[in-house]
Amino acid sequence: MPFTKLGLSKQIQTAIKEKGYKEPTPIQEKVIPLFLQGHDIMAMAQTGSGKSASFVLPILELLSKNKTHTKSRIKVLVLTPTRELTLQVAETFDIFSTAFFEKPKVVALIGGESIGNQLYDIQQGCDILVATSGRFLDVLSKKQMNLSHLEYFILDEADKMLNLGFAEELELVLAAIPPRRQNLLFSATYPEKIREIASKITKNPIEVTIEEKQTVEKIHQRVIEVNRENRGPLLRQLLKENQWKLVLVFMANKRATDNIAEKFRKYGIQAASFNGDLLQEERNKTLSAFKEAKVNLLFATDIAARGLDIENIDCVINYDLPRSPSDYIHRIGRTARAGKSGTAISFISHEEQEHFKLIEKRSQISLKREQIQGFELIGEAKAKEKGPAPIKGKGKSKKDKLREKALKEATSQG
Repeated sequence: MPFTKLGLSKQIQTAIKEKGYKEPTPIQEKVIPLFLQGHDIMAMAQTGSGKSASFVLPILELLSKNKTHTKSRIKVLVLTPTRELTLQVAETFDIFSTAFFEKPKVVALIGGESIGNQLYDIQQGCDILVATSGRFLDVLSKKQMNLSHLEYFILDEADKMLNLGFAEELELVLAAIPPRRQNLLFSATYPEKIREIASKITKNPIEVTIEEKQTVEKIHQRVIEVNRENRGPLLRQLLKENQWKLVLVFMANKRATDNIAEKFRKYGIQAASFNGDLLQEERNKTLSAFKEAKVNLLFATDIAARGLDIENIDCVINYDLPRSPSDYIHRIGRTARAGKSGTAISFISHEEQEHFKLIEKRSQISLKREQIQGFELIGEAKAKEKGPAPIKGKGKSKKDKLREKALKEATSQG
């Protein structure tokens, strides 16, 4: 189904063409008509599925058609889990409203920037508010924001927000917005807690589900067995052999991203790190440099697993595997965007074999293990240390627990 059949105005269709989109993605094809019809929606879609446009486009359509709207009053609230996704969604609203005679005013609320300036922007007139939940509540506490005209509430990446403690914040958000509104909730998964949140936010929602395979089918997934100490040299060889222009490398922690980026710069590679310790201005500059290919290699923590919409990433490297198997799909979804193809490579050693098997099971994939000449996996997995034999009975006595604790301490000191 082409965009022309989705009930969107000529102005929006013009912006879609200028952006280079030809056909809607499956999530856009399903959600846009339902949202235009006024339904509450609970949608499950993976990263890279085009979900931002699936709510941005119908919201812009509805705002442009309703002439009774009070101008420059907050009518749309979008909450996201990360600063990058917030800025990206706000930019999407701007991009698709370029052909409007009178563009809606969009304000992005994120941490790391002046809350005073953000309040001023809202008070100068705001139609669409896109925010991280934490900064939204910070601004809300100032009691200088009028939400009585709100008509549309969007919760994006709800499962990620739940992991960040959003369930505790939800009641404060709902108490601040009108009960009569149209709602849309996006999540990559549907755990029971997400359904509980959905029941509080939506009314008789229509469920839309997009299968995972549709978002990763254009990604060439590889698994390379390699010892940890050889991962850096192997990565440099892969970069040399493949001549990728943009490569995103996921690391386990913040310090690791800084250290390895520094090492790669010494080899003459345009590398940078991206993690939560950077100031917001530094994060923005780093992402801009990566998008413009001034930086070719970006070492990042999982804050880059969601909310990054960079169309030309050639390859994603899992230098370290994600702790949560569900984050694997989010990570590799940074490549093969906007209908393009891409490559995703995971490095694993002996110790990570079982964890990657779990990732395969959860992601419903089965990948062949590779070894690269000169970087073959050697040695064998370390034997797991066995603790004391379990004590039979309904429970352990205090004496038994103290004995086990002393034994563990003695073992670790030895």
